[in-house]
Amino acid sequence: MPFITYLSGLLTAQMLSDDQLISGVEIRCEEKGRCPSTCHLCRRPGKEQLSPTPVLLEINRVVPLYTLIQDNGTKEAFKSALMSSYWCSGKGDVIDDWCRCDLSAFDASGLPNCSPLPQPVLRLSPTVEPSSTVVSLEWVDVQPAIGTKVSDYILQHKKVDEYTDTDLYTGEFLSFADDLLSGLGTSCVAAGRSHGEVPEVSIYSVIFKCLEPDGLYKFTLYAVDTRGRHSELSTVTLRTACPLVDDNKAEEIADKIYNLYNGYTSGKEQQIAYNTLMEVSASMLFRVQHHYNSHYEKFGDFVWRSEDELGPRKAHLILRRLERVSRHCSSLLRSAYIQSRVETVPYLFCRSEEIRPAGMVWYSILKDTKITCEEKMVSMARNTYGESKGRYYLTLSKVIPF
Repeated sequence: MPFITYLSGLLTAQMLSDDQLISGVEIRCEEKGRCPSTCHLCRRPGKEQLSPTPVLLEINRVVPLYTLIQDNGTKEAFKSALMSSYWCSGKGDVIDDWCRCDLSAFDASGLPNCSPLPQPVLRLSPTVEPSSTVVSLEWVDVQPAIGTKVSDYILQHKKVDEYTDTDLYTGEFLSFADDLLSGLGTSCVAAGRSHGEVPEVSIYSVIFKCLEPDGLYKFTLYAVDTRGRHSELSTVTLRTACPLVDDNKAEEIADKIYNLYNGYTSGKEQQIAYNTLMEVSASMLFRVQHHYNSHYEKFGDFVWRSEDELGPRKAHLILRRLERVSRHCSSLLRSAYIQSRVETVPYLFCRSEEIRPAGMVWYSILKDTKITCEEKMVSMARNTYGESKGRYYLTLSKVIPF
């Protein structure tokens, strides 16, 4: 039946009804353009004129479609069909808060798959600003009100660089329930939990406290339901902030190296200079080079003077460490002034009150786990950069699309 014919019939029934109007239905028709000639359903039988294009004029109130049906048997059948379509992909029946799948709705592993397992979306926590060693990630719990039950979230993290074969190096896998909420995992990673704007929405979070500065990291998350199914992966790739730099110390070392290089350099002075430059971090070495060239470049730049005073071999061992500094950080380390600071921010650390029995992970529902949370302070080390004293700007971690 063409849609316009259905509307016309319903409108006629509405107008002829003397007892009561059809509950929740109000129809007004007017012509708004014409249907395309390619649509055969738009042509009325026996008439060449095209029917008007149906237009939604106004919504008075929102009600479930099945409440508009008067017959109880039809209403229940329609309700069951709508619930099945929305919660069980139309391949099962809603029983309380779960889906009973049809016999045809099983995957190759023999697991029922009529109730979809949504993909969690991993993101940076907006309440915890990343630093050079600390990053906090969060995601909204994807367990629906009806259907599949989430048992756990598996988080994988690994450092990615040119020296690592990403296919062979899988990184570290952490179970949110068994490793983090239980407290059995590493002290460098902790779990948290909060609520969104609606109390029924749970937000889980994980804080990493021992990352390497100026490091490229890849974080991957997927959900596991009570039947062992895995959701699609969600990935965040980011580079941590640049290492903490003591700019005053870097300038002192640059002055010390200049004095050692100045004039005749004895073997002892060469060794002192070599040891001093090898003991500092790569970022500090970059900053030492910056100060040396800023003050003493007229006597020869840092690279040339190091090769001349220490010899090509030792100078190469020192200078190749500068390659570890990313282009992002190397540009910041050329700033006129750098100020380092350490501040503390609150974070809600959470632990489960119960121990999940071994071998029963798939049969436990994460949302039902009793969790106790305690607010603690986390130290965050950062650099601020500026082109003049007293005027600094802050740089954050760099999120890389993946």
